[in-house]
Amino acid sequence: MSRFHSAVYATPDRAAAIADPAGSARWRGDVLLRPGVLAFSGSIGATGRHAHHAVQVMISTSPVAVAGDHAEYSGTHMIIPADAPHRILLGAATGIAVFLDPDSIAGRAAAHRAHGAGWSGGPQLPLPDHDAPLAATVAELMTALAPGAADPGADRHPAVVAALECLPAAVAAGTINTTELAARVGISASRLTHLFTAQVGLPLRRYVLWLRLVIARNAVADGAGLTTAAHAAGFADSAHLTRTCREIFGLPPSALSRNLAWHNDSR
Repeated sequence: MSRFHSAVYATPDRAAAIADPAGSARWRGDVLLRPGVLAFSGSIGATGRHAHHAVQVMISTSPVAVAGDHAEYSGTHMIIPADAPHRILLGAATGIAVFLDPDSIAGRAAAHRAHGAGWSGGPQLPLPDHDAPLAATVAELMTALAPGAADPGADRHPAVVAALECLPAAVAAGTINTTELAARVGISASRLTHLFTAQVGLPLRRYVLWLRLVIARNAVADGAGLTTAAHAAGFADSAHLTRTCREIFGLPPSALSRNLAWHNDSR
């Protein structure tokens, strides 16, 4: 039986605050960050006008109202395309907001839904089960968005597995060179980039960018300041990290690092 039956919720003793892009509202809930995905579950607040490169999927127990450049939308299922200026006018007490890289399989599928039926139209996505771990909720949402996509961990080429194993250390050590990485795992650069996109669901260059964000977030969680965390993840400085966070999520890095109930991703 699917885990998507009842509403998501934020446990009071684990609820935490996340600032919206304009700083005018507070969101409370739990967060998961992994390459290609930032997932939030809890209470969805209002925001100021902003845009981000990620495709944003929101599913809530009560209608959320969003104003775009040319129309206002309202519904319990909302998909906001990449780079679309918007403002959340009315949030919801319980819901899930997932930011997807537009180059990922799930991101492209979500963007296609929004383009074909409007931000609040199209096939309805099921509400997550409040008892399910956030990582499981995200995995099932990905399946709902792109049911034809292969299991991310199934039947990967040994070179892709080796690349995934060595990327965190390579990213922390400095600039990633695709040709050198391909040579290290024993195939050509073109073959690696093709296999990586097909079997991981995200282009290698985008995976590296998101991995840098994960490394930076983990460094902050371990007590590092933003500058130290930025350097640990291969960013030039904290300003570079801040620009990247705002570009992808419409959020400053402080919103991803402080006072949040973070979930580990066992994928």
